[in-house]
Amino acid sequence: MVSTGVLVKMAGQGFFKDILDGDVFKYYADGEWKVSSSGRSVGITNPSTLKVQYKVQACTQEEVNKSVESAHAAQKIWAKTPLWKRAEALHRFAGILKDQKNPIAEALVKEIAKPQKDAVTEVVRSGDLISYSAEEGIRILAEGKFLVSDSFPGNGRNKYCLASKIPLGVVLAIPPFNYPVNLAVSKIAPALIAGNAVILKPPTQGAVSALHMVHCLHMAGFPKGLVSAITGKGSEIGDLMTMHPGINCISFTGGDTGIAISRKAGMVPLQMELGGKDCCLVLEDADLELAANNVIKGGYSYSGQRCTAVKVICVMESVAEELVTKIVEKMTKLKVGMPEDNCDITPVVSQSSANFIQGLVEDAKAKKAKFHQEWKREGNLIWPLLIDNVTADMRIAWEEPFGPVIPVIRIKTVEEGIHHCNANNFGLQGCVFTKDINKAILISDAMESGTIQINAAPARGPDHFPFQGLRDSGIGSQGITNSIQMMTKTKSTVINLPTESYTMG
Repeated sequence: MVSTGVLVKMAGQGFFKDILDGDVFKYYADGEWKVSSSGRSVGITNPSTLKVQYKVQACTQEEVNKSVESAHAAQKIWAKTPLWKRAEALHRFAGILKDQKNPIAEALVKEIAKPQKDAVTEVVRSGDLISYSAEEGIRILAEGKFLVSDSFPGNGRNKYCLASKIPLGVVLAIPPFNYPVNLAVSKIAPALIAGNAVILKPPTQGAVSALHMVHCLHMAGFPKGLVSAITGKGSEIGDLMTMHPGINCISFTGGDTGIAISRKAGMVPLQMELGGKDCCLVLEDADLELAANNVIKGGYSYSGQRCTAVKVICVMESVAEELVTKIVEKMTKLKVGMPEDNCDITPVVSQSSANFIQGLVEDAKAKKAKFHQEWKREGNLIWPLLIDNVTADMRIAWEEPFGPVIPVIRIKTVEEGIHHCNANNFGLQGCVFTKDINKAILISDAMESGTIQINAAPARGPDHFPFQGLRDSGIGSQGITNSIQMMTKTKSTVINLPTESYTMG
């Protein structure tokens, strides 16, 4: 076994040597890697070994304040930078990030137990997202609106309105543990191309991967102070950051914490994705092989730790047995083990997560659900489960497990499945499997979720697609285009002419 000290060295060596101080990773502010004046650090536990893998700075409130102050100063300069130069800087950032995909993937494997192949894919995808944001920003922000006054009753043509998009100011970006690189850049890149500054608060679990990503940004040559990465305990700096008067926008991906943030944030634009209980509705005429394959991919990849994972299957009784049989057979081929071995099922992110999942499973068992596999857990590693004959009185029918456990509800009518989807507090995504496209469209319209996939599992992406939730699943819409729009505001300049003027009049 490789010692923790050696792994820390691997993560902070070579290209990334400046981000490490001893065995503690630095935070980033004013264009420099710094050691916090607190003298304290926060440990990051490896989900696979249950031992402390990395340490990051425990930043102080004063360091948060200084970063916000610097961000405002840098943003004024950045907003005056020509759009094509902003795009060039983002393209440099994307290229460097892709070049450093392997060491960043290594950190993802160690701190969030993401399978190696998926970790590399996340970094490459993030580079593509940055480049696309640069190009989309040029398309969107190069255009404004020209309005004339005589289109509104009672007015002549003596007023010309020029409307354009301007940046909001300083964006607070808070990504989750499961995609600490991709869901960080999905906030950072749109914010920067739009002319904003960014304060990044990485998740504790996933912070080192995010810091590696930020170093790639640093090496791309952005102005000092434009982007900061502040690590530390949410209990110490979280409220200050989300309620700070210098923050002009908050983009958050995570769980219930987002609801508390939205209540405290005041009059700043919010972009929030807070989880889902994504329902997979399987009709009698569905391609059951296709549905089963999508349940495996959509429900068990990265151990189900995805907001868009299949979280509950509602299947018509007449085809339920056949579908379940196919899923169970395919589950036997899932490889369970450590992320370094590219296993399909790897340890969930924390012991508290594993305990929560176990609680849902025990509740279902006590209420006589049918188990197609034996419950098995070693540390944070949970073997995949398909829990059948789930009823509405079971917690697993409604709560988001964020683990490799999927409940099956057998339904008599399509309306019953739609009702279960809509009765949940969440409304992120859902999917319907049927060969009848007319029926699929009608059901999609009836399912009250932000996105409905037809004949495919829920998914976030491609990254330029709109991504949003209803009810407790969030506020606003993500996706590159929507994020750029959300991180700007409209400014109008009205030219008042002394007399009415008509072209060729």
